[in-house]
Amino acid sequence: MKNAMNFRPVGLMLLFCLIPLWAFAQSVMVKGVVKDTSGEAIIGASVLEKGTTNGTITDFDGNFALNVSKNVVLVVSFVGYKNEEIPVAGKSSLKITLKEDSKALEEVVVIGYGSARKSDVTGSIASVGGEKLREMPATNITYALQNRVAGVDMSQTSSAPGASMQIRIRGTRSLNASNDPLVVLDGIPFMGNLSDINPGDIKSMDILKDASSTAIYGSRGANGVILITTHKGAQGSPARFTYNGYAGMKKVFSKYPMMNGSKFAEMRKLAGKFENSVDESDDVDTDWQDLMLRDGYVNSHDVSVSGGTNGGGYSFGAAYYKDQGVIPTQNYTRYSLRGSFDQGVGKYFRFGLVNNTNYNVTKGSNIGLYGVLSMSPIADPYNADGTLKRTVKYNSQDESFVLTRGVVEELEDSWLSKTEGFGTYNNLFAEVKCPWMEGLKYRVNLGLNYRSTKGGSFTGEGINSTTADTPSTASLNHSETTNWTVENLLTYDRTFGKHQLNVVGMYSAEQTVYTRSDVAGRDIPAEYFQFYNIGRAEGTITVNPDNWNYQKSGLMSWMGRVMYTYDNRYMLMATVRADASSRLAKGHQWHTYPAVSAGWNIRQEEFMDEVDWIDILKLRVGYGQTSNQAVDPYKTWGRLATRPYNFGPTGYVTGYYVSELPNAELGWEYSSTWNFGLDFTLLRGRLSGTFEYYIQKTTDLLQSVSLPSTSGVSSYMANVGKTENKGFEFTLNGTILDNHNGWTWEASLNLSANRNKLTELASGSKDDKANNWFVGHPIDCIYDYEKVGLWNSDDPDFQYLDILEPGGNEGMIKVKYTGDRDASGKPTRAIGPEDRQIISLEPKFQGGFSTRVAYKGFDLNVITAFRCGGKLISTLHHSNGYLNMLTGRRGQVDVDYWTPENKGAKYPKPGGIQSGDNPKYGSTLGYFDSSYWKVRNITLGYNFEKQAWLTRMGIQSLRAYLSVQNPFIICSPFHKETGLDPETNSYGNENVAVTEGIQKRFLTVGTNSPSTRNYLFGINLTF
Repeated sequence: MKNAMNFRPVGLMLLFCLIPLWAFAQSVMVKGVVKDTSGEAIIGASVLEKGTTNGTITDFDGNFALNVSKNVVLVVSFVGYKNEEIPVAGKSSLKITLKEDSKALEEVVVIGYGSARKSDVTGSIASVGGEKLREMPATNITYALQNRVAGVDMSQTSSAPGASMQIRIRGTRSLNASNDPLVVLDGIPFMGNLSDINPGDIKSMDILKDASSTAIYGSRGANGVILITTHKGAQGSPARFTYNGYAGMKKVFSKYPMMNGSKFAEMRKLAGKFENSVDESDDVDTDWQDLMLRDGYVNSHDVSVSGGTNGGGYSFGAAYYKDQGVIPTQNYTRYSLRGSFDQGVGKYFRFGLVNNTNYNVTKGSNIGLYGVLSMSPIADPYNADGTLKRTVKYNSQDESFVLTRGVVEELEDSWLSKTEGFGTYNNLFAEVKCPWMEGLKYRVNLGLNYRSTKGGSFTGEGINSTTADTPSTASLNHSETTNWTVENLLTYDRTFGKHQLNVVGMYSAEQTVYTRSDVAGRDIPAEYFQFYNIGRAEGTITVNPDNWNYQKSGLMSWMGRVMYTYDNRYMLMATVRADASSRLAKGHQWHTYPAVSAGWNIRQEEFMDEVDWIDILKLRVGYGQTSNQAVDPYKTWGRLATRPYNFGPTGYVTGYYVSELPNAELGWEYSSTWNFGLDFTLLRGRLSGTFEYYIQKTTDLLQSVSLPSTSGVSSYMANVGKTENKGFEFTLNGTILDNHNGWTWEASLNLSANRNKLTELASGSKDDKANNWFVGHPIDCIYDYEKVGLWNSDDPDFQYLDILEPGGNEGMIKVKYTGDRDASGKPTRAIGPEDRQIISLEPKFQGGFSTRVAYKGFDLNVITAFRCGGKLISTLHHSNGYLNMLTGRRGQVDVDYWTPENKGAKYPKPGGIQSGDNPKYGSTLGYFDSSYWKVRNITLGYNFEKQAWLTRMGIQSLRAYLSVQNPFIICSPFHKETGLDPETNSYGNENVAVTEGIQKRFLTVGTNSPSTRNYLFGINLTF
């Protein structure tokens, strides 16, 4: 018995030793891959044995391997996707697909040289998914992004097909250097235009707005950074084909408000200034706009294939886009090719290539509406044989060539304006993981970019002239930009319990070469030569040295960034970057600037455990410095110019003179930014938002300093001046209904306000009136008289009319008087230049509101935009040109003008005190309240559910939609008065109708090309 008892401990020990063996026998090795619905691998997805702490994460290719017990359930999760629970059920290999979670979809953001969960981000970064951008079909992705991101102002510079947009992130900083943001395409700085990128290729866009976020890009990111990620293939996934296309019609949103024949004849009689001319008659009523404008058409087709092989992925696509404008000959065509592949070799090496190539053609930039708008509505447009007249006579010395639709079509080869653009943008990379240190990898990026633009114009003999023998002219210009970039990156990314650490170090170099040439000629021998053989011109051939250019510049940089997160509660990011620019003077080329930001997720604190209606509550603060060196590469050297010097009556020689002095001290513009943010998510993701406040100061502005004429040199470039931008941004997203009886309703609001101020100018001066720059005021200001009404006999100041406006009369424009008055109220002087006012163009605030309603397969998207306050400049009404003279000479804007029976009118009577043919102070007529609230897009779509006929055809998904772009204005003072779209469509120097008084940098509502309303039908297909 005793011996038997001695075996019990031994038996127990054997039993305990066998338990692990038994447990091991009950476990299995499960391998698998995790992808999204498009077949792309998900990196870093969590794979966890349910109810335990046993888990792992997916690698670069979405693969994982995990020892688990038999018949357990795996919980697979990743930020931005819905969790999936997968029963193992004895399987050893799994293919898992995660579906996007619309509530959390945008919680993974690209931050520059990496990505991060939004909950870990401490800087100001906004992210927009490609699917949301494609809710509004557009030729240029910026049109779809308008008013969708707080603090990002995207303004039209033209309504013509293929036009680009002006982008400003948190206001204007610089006076002479560029204010455009840096665009990074698939990790490499992009030197093309956003219009070069096919919107269908874009997977996501991330916008870095504050210095703590942009510092990683150094001086190139001084004005903000737009990161664009295109679609890629996924390892091991089958080939997936997609087609996205739409087609539709464009109609003029609203014709310009011009007088009809009867109104014009009545006004001319009232003016009593002009008699009817040869081609005019009071019983004629010609709508010249109808004779010019047409319906436009647009169509877009985009096909792509993506998939993967063992260890790699690929994606290829081609796209075609054609936009025919509403003005004859105006059209834009773009052809795009995109390709990418990446391939792993073994466990530690990976390489790949991304290519984006496009070719585009723009025609008709030499034609606008000014010509027809200036025509008299009582002038007969037809010849006796019924053909359209090319010239209209007003009197023996006043005749105009008029381009109507019929005339333009007849001209054919006699009238041509064409610009061709070609660009190819390439990123080659190689990546090596360190086998002896987990989380460490080295990557080299090589960017090779080339862009070419060739433009030409031709005007045949007698074309656009009232003289039949006016010589033909042609011009040709060509520019090329080549760029290479090399980036060496070392990254260390590890998680130690509650500690997450990401360290990035980089050394990079880049070089850009830009060339431009230009030539013009007269008396082209034959029309079919056009601008293709100017060397054969029989007249003068002109080579203007001001239009020839060669620029070569380089940038060398190093950078380090550390991101640290503890327990998803405390976050810290610190960046140091140094840049050396060849554009600046020796001794001033290098600059080092720091950035640091921190975050605190209050929701993770224990004292918040009982507050279950708050999901995320995070405070952020950041400070950073950036710089700007976007000036001509040779500004430090000064400039020479040529000038002919006469020697006698017939001879001259060309000499050189110093036109701009050198500056051996020219350095960087510096910007520093404080950013404060609050992020929140409430009610289990039903409501989320962000509030941010920022202060940005820019010093050492790159500015041209004027010199006395006695110096013999007009100016030199120096670091003088300061600006300041302050503002707030607010974004709110809500899910009102979440699949409630099949209904889903989502809404989004963004709101921002920026206060821009010029705080210092060169040499301590308080203003630069020639450029409309004034210390203490925004950079963009009007400097002009302020219209306060019209002079009427019942006006208390009418008794002082002879003092304020000597020779003035009732019905003329009355402007604000700022001078002194005596004790009786009598003005002490006449109104003069000292009464001009500084008027800001900036709005009080602006933003956008959008909503999406879905029921089963149907969905309705509505996108609106709004702006409050500020001034709008309408060149149609601004009478420093020739369209609003109110004297009855030619074409006339249809306005409510003063008559003895209509003393409450807004516009002056025909005649009065005039400057030439214009009413005195007539420029004030072009300033309007720029407030508006407009519907930008309405889209109704249907997603076909999987049906047998779709399956038989191999179709995975099919969506059809109808879209109306720019359908109507909800409210706008300018639209109410004129019927026109209140959004800008031209720069100040691009309007023939305005000869002076508007700075070329100002955006205006011009007369070059009218705004349109577009009706589209589209299909999205995957198979």
